[in-house]
Amino acid sequence: MKAAEIGTVGVVGLGAMGSGIAQVCVRAGVPVIGRELTGELAERGRAAIERRLDRDVEKERLSPDERARALGLLTVTTALGDLAGCDLVIEAVLEEIGVKRALFGELGALVEPDAVLATNTSALSVTQIAAATPGPERVVGLHFFNPAPVLPLVEVVRTPLTADAAFETAFALAVRIGKTPIACEDTPGFVVNRILIPILNDAVRVLDEGTASAEDIDAAMRLGTGWPIGPLALIDLVGVDVHVHAAEALWEAYREPRFAPPPTLVRMLRAGQLGRKSGQGFYPYSA
Repeated sequence: MKAAEIGTVGVVGLGAMGSGIAQVCVRAGVPVIGRELTGELAERGRAAIERRLDRDVEKERLSPDERARALGLLTVTTALGDLAGCDLVIEAVLEEIGVKRALFGELGALVEPDAVLATNTSALSVTQIAAATPGPERVVGLHFFNPAPVLPLVEVVRTPLTADAAFETAFALAVRIGKTPIACEDTPGFVVNRILIPILNDAVRVLDEGTASAEDIDAAMRLGTGWPIGPLALIDLVGVDVHVHAAEALWEAYREPRFAPPPTLVRMLRAGQLGRKSGQGFYPYSA
C-alpha cells in the first residue's frame, strides 16, 4: 500500500474520546463520519461537539462561520456500513480487547483494501487487535489524550506487521489536524502510560498510607513538579474505570507490583465512583 491523503475519517464511538477526536478533525477541515450504536448516543456525541464549539465561539477562539463549517463536515450514523468509503477509521470504543477485535474484524471486511484502521487504545496490544483483521499491515495505533481537543500529543503506534505507508498516513493525519505525533513501538503502555500509570498508582498508595490528604498530594505534584493537574484529580478526569483497565493490562504484561491497580481504585470502580463522569471520585463534582 502507498501512503495516502485522507479524504474522510471514520470515528467509531462518540463518547468523550471519540467525540473529541471527531471535533479535532472537523475543526481542521477533515470530513468525519461518526458511528454510534444507537441514534440517541449518536446525537449525544454530536451535541457534545456542538457545545464545545459553542464554547470556543464564546471565548473567541473560533468564529461563527468556522463553527458552521466544522459542523457541516460532521455526519453521525448508527450503520457501520456508512464508513465503507472512509480512508481512515479510528476506533474509540470500550477498552476491552474482545470488543475491539470483533469491531476490527468487521471493519477489515468493510473498508477498501488501502484504508487505514487505527485504534485509540491506551494500553491494549495493537498487534493483537490487528490480528483480527484480514489486513493487519494497515492497522496502527493513534492514541489521543483526554481531552482530545486540548492535549496536543498523539502516540502513533507501529506493530511488527504495520506497513510503512499505513504508519506514514496516520502520522501525516495527526500533523494535519494540528497534533504533535510521536512514533513508538507496540509495547505495553506505549510511552506515556508506561511511565504514568505506576506514578498515579503510587499517588493512591501514598493517600492510603495516610501520608497526606488528596488535596495536599495533588498540590505537592502541581507546585513541586510543575504538573498542570494533580495525580488524583487526573485519575478523576481520565476516569477510574479507564485507569483501572489500563493498570490491569500493564500488570498482565509486566507483572510488576507498581502496575497493579491499588485496592482503593478497584473498590471505587465497583462502587461506581468513576470521577468526573459519575460525579464522585477522589473529589465530588457537580452536574
